[in-house]
Amino acid sequence: MKSFSKLPPQFRCDEVKEYYNILSHKNGSLILKRAFDIVVSFILLILLIIPIIIIAFAVKLTSEGPVFYRQERVTTYGKIFKILKFRTMVQNADKIGTLVTTDSDSRVTNIGRFLRKYRLDELPQVFNVLSGSMSIVGTRPEVPKYVNEYKPEYYATLLIPAGITSLASIMYKDEEKLLSSSKDADYVYINEILPEKMKYNLQYTKNFGFFSDIKLMFKTVKDVFC
Repeated sequence: MKSFSKLPPQFRCDEVKEYYNILSHKNGSLILKRAFDIVVSFILLILLIIPIIIIAFAVKLTSEGPVFYRQERVTTYGKIFKILKFRTMVQNADKIGTLVTTDSDSRVTNIGRFLRKYRLDELPQVFNVLSGSMSIVGTRPEVPKYVNEYKPEYYATLLIPAGITSLASIMYKDEEKLLSSSKDADYVYINEILPEKMKYNLQYTKNFGFFSDIKLMFKTVKDVFC
């Protein structure tokens, strides 16, 4: 980990220092976490390369636009990166609606709904894990717009890499349904859903451990397919 004095200014506050002190004593777990990410992502890439190719063809043949969707997200220490997903919405969807998606969102394509249901749209994020911008387990990365709304304590969740899966994403797997009845999805997300998700994200950060990450990974598989 970086020394506390070298963190971005918004991180250097008492609220974040509490979590920093906890994580600074878990360097062994952080090293194991990165090693695990590299090994597992390589294995997943080998196992999933054929499904990835099939899904890529399906996306391309069923709607206009690119196969992959790249969006700016925020990861460790506030670094901006491009998250990689299969495109599940119409082309330029982020320019014709909110940055969050509701359950009845008309921008989502037919195949996109299937991919989202089983989280298959997130398979390309194995490349984000290999590059080091993400981890298999962490806190789901937010777009800069929502990070700009963070309270001081929330920056503690950016002390470790963002994850493909997280405790908050499991607890809020029906987030789109919660937003479907809202007239202002952005407002509801920032003021109601984000604070609740952050409770889980902060809990994960405080209790971070290599073996708890393994349990969370298996819990994700169980919740998605069972």
